[in-house]
Amino acid sequence: MTPGYKHTEVGPTPVDWKVDSLGALTDPKRPICYGIVQTGPNLPNGIRCLRVLDIHDGRINKSRLITTSKQISAAYKRTVLKSGDLVMPLRGKVGDVASVDEDLVGSNLTRGVALIAVQSPYVPEFIKHYISSISTRYRLEQSMNGSALQEIPIATLRAFKIALPATKAEQEVIAWALSDADALIECLEQLLAKKRHLKQGAMQELLTGKMRLPGFSGKWPMKTLGDLFSFGGGLTASRDQLGPKGYCYLHYGDIHTLNKSFIDVRCEHHDIPKLDVPLKKASPSSLLLDGDVVFVDASEDDEGTSKHVVIINPDGTPFISGLHTIVAKGKTDALAHLYRRYCFQTDAVKLQFHFFAVGTKVSGISKSNIAKISLPVPPVTEQTAIATILSDMDADIATLEAKLAKARDLKQGMMQELLSGRIRLL
Repeated sequence: MTPGYKHTEVGPTPVDWKVDSLGALTDPKRPICYGIVQTGPNLPNGIRCLRVLDIHDGRINKSRLITTSKQISAAYKRTVLKSGDLVMPLRGKVGDVASVDEDLVGSNLTRGVALIAVQSPYVPEFIKHYISSISTRYRLEQSMNGSALQEIPIATLRAFKIALPATKAEQEVIAWALSDADALIECLEQLLAKKRHLKQGAMQELLTGKMRLPGFSGKWPMKTLGDLFSFGGGLTASRDQLGPKGYCYLHYGDIHTLNKSFIDVRCEHHDIPKLDVPLKKASPSSLLLDGDVVFVDASEDDEGTSKHVVIINPDGTPFISGLHTIVAKGKTDALAHLYRRYCFQTDAVKLQFHFFAVGTKVSGISKSNIAKISLPVPPVTEQTAIATILSDMDADIATLEAKLAKARDLKQGMMQELLSGRIRLL
C-alpha cells in the first residue's frame, strides 16, 4: 500500500479522507428518491419535468423539458427541485449527473431520474464530479439490475459508497478546478457548434448559387447523377469477417458513423477494417478509386439515406466497397474531386434522396433512383474556388475538434488524479 493511503470499499484512499454512502451525504428530509410524476398533455400552466433523455453529458437540456397537466400532490412534493440539487438517470447512461440551477427550481422529475439533495457541509459539485468519473460510472453500471430495462434501484444508490476529503475546503477546491475544466470544454463546444452552423449556412448559399464568389457569373446547368456517374454495388461481407489483415473494406455502417464526407486511404489505412479475400473476388465496380463516391443504400432514418463518402486514393491502394453500398464512378470530369465532398449535402439534394427512399423501418434507395437526382453544376474553376473555402472551414473545425478532444482528455486526467487524492490541492 502506498504510504498515506488506506484500503477501502472504493479502492486505495488517502488516510484523511472518509468513505460514506450517498444516502448519508443527503438531506434526511429529502432522501434520495426517484421521480414519480406521470406525464400528461402539454399545458402551459403545468409542472415542468425532467426525463432521462433530458440529461446528457452532465447537463440538462432545458429546451426539451416536458410539461405535465398533473398538479403537485404531497407525493410529488418530495421531488420538487431546489438550486444545487443533483439529478441522475437511473437507466441508460448512469453517471450523467447534472446540477439544478435557479431556472429549474420548482420543476419535478419523471420516473427513471433520481434526486440527490446533498446536505451541508458536503459540496454538491464535488459529489457531481465524483459520480461522473469513469471508475464510479463503471461501479454504477455494475449495480444495475433487470433484463430488458436495466435500472439502479434507489436502495442501491442510497448505499453506494464514495470517497471524499474530510474538509469542505478541499472538496470545494477540487470542485472548482474540475468546474473550470468543464467551462473550457463548454466554451469550445459552443464555438464548435457555431462554426459548424456557419459552414452549413455557407454550403447552402455557395452550392446552390444563391451567393456567387467574385469573378464568377452565369447560370449553372442542371445535371442528374446519372449524367455524371455510373453506378455499381459492393462485395458482400459481414462485420464478423473483418479484421486487421487483408484488403481495405468499406462497411456501410462505417459510412453512417463517420462525421466527415471523405476517407483518405493513405492517412487512414491503418484504421480502415480489412477483408482477407482474394482481390479477384471483388468486381472492378466495387474497387474504390480516387474520386469515387460511395452512398449507402439503406438507413434507419431519413437523414441517413443521403450519407456518403468521397474516396481519396491517389496511390490506387486496393479498397473494396461492401454490402449496402452504391459506388458512383465519374463518367466525366464535370465534378472536381474536392467539390464532390460537399455538393451532395445541400437541402435540395437531401430532399430528393428522401423522396426516392422507400421502406418503413428501414429506408432504402436504388441505383436507378439515385441516378435521377439532379444538382446544379458550376464550371470546374468555380467548383474549386467554392470547395477550397469549405475545405478551409473544415480544417478550422478539425483544429477545434482536436482542441476539444485534448481538453476532455485533460479533464479525465485531472479527475483520476484529484478524485483519488493522488494530487492534493490543499
